[in-house]
Amino acid sequence: MKRIVFTGGGSAGHVTPNIALFPKLKSMGYDIHYIGSYDGIEKKLIEDYRIPYYGISTGKLRRYFDIKNFSDPFRVLKGFAEAKKILKTLKPDIVFSKGGFVSVPVVRAAAMLKIPCIIHESDMTPGLANSMCIPVAQKICCNFPETLQNLPAEKAILTGSPIRTELTKGSKDKGLAMCGFNSAKPVIMVIGGSLGAAEVNKLVREALPKLLEDFQIVHICGKDKIDNLLLNTEGYKQFEFVKDDLKDLFAMADIVISRAGANAICELLTLRKPNLLIPLPAHASRGDQILNAKSFESQGFSMVADEDYLTSVTLTEKVHELYFTRQSYIDAMQNSKVKDSTDTIIALIEDTIKKKSEK
Repeated sequence: MKRIVFTGGGSAGHVTPNIALFPKLKSMGYDIHYIGSYDGIEKKLIEDYRIPYYGISTGKLRRYFDIKNFSDPFRVLKGFAEAKKILKTLKPDIVFSKGGFVSVPVVRAAAMLKIPCIIHESDMTPGLANSMCIPVAQKICCNFPETLQNLPAEKAILTGSPIRTELTKGSKDKGLAMCGFNSAKPVIMVIGGSLGAAEVNKLVREALPKLLEDFQIVHICGKDKIDNLLLNTEGYKQFEFVKDDLKDLFAMADIVISRAGANAICELLTLRKPNLLIPLPAHASRGDQILNAKSFESQGFSMVADEDYLTSVTLTEKVHELYFTRQSYIDAMQNSKVKDSTDTIIALIEDTIKKKSEK
């Protein structure tokens, strides 16, 4: 039996693509294990899949000054020692990493133990964690054609991001019933990301009176971000986080408002959902969402709005424009060159294990 260890965490985007690979790998007889942080979101997401989970110490590595820069390297070193011990015990055939800071000690420990690693970079430019892992990785999967220019040619491969197959099997009727909506008005789905998006939440709520004249709105707003004053607003349904029923909400949605995290927009592409992307502004991030959004905009998959210049009035205007031109976005997404990411990545995993066994 082949054994694979997954790692990745810190946000849902560093976990859900891993989860998307589980069903096919299980059907192929793989023994699957997961290394994450002690109590990160990855632990919560993985526990439903009955996958053995191992927690390690983790610290954030930063490009800027922070007082935690003095303590976090020691947490990373502790995590490295813990990961090395776990990998020595498990003796996996391969490690697959989705990035996030928990992945660095795992990938580095695997390299020291001569265990081959494949990493997946979702964003246009590699994040700091993946940048530290690239030198020891056998292959690097990526989402965007533009990313290939930033990676070693012999390692990089355009795969797209695997999405959970169940997301394609939702029921519109179940989604409507879950939210108490009717089929008379179209539905907007607002996704703030697993960690929430305070500014997007604020803009949408300010625009509610106008938007609700023509639309119903389901709003996934993040942990502790529900507005209790709006709980009884007709045509508006809030959730902190949605897991199993997400497929039904997607099936129900006519258009989507979202941040531009790479995995979120890959789901929108696969599901052919016309979308308005509001990327995290440069002053609040390293700018990767802006690049992701520009790439999707240039390919005709998305409409993009700059948060710094967005008001409730302009948001309402853009939503109406998106809805009335939605078919052009659907047509562009149907012509996308990225096909079955799951099969491509699993073939890469199989090939890497085969090459290791031949040595």
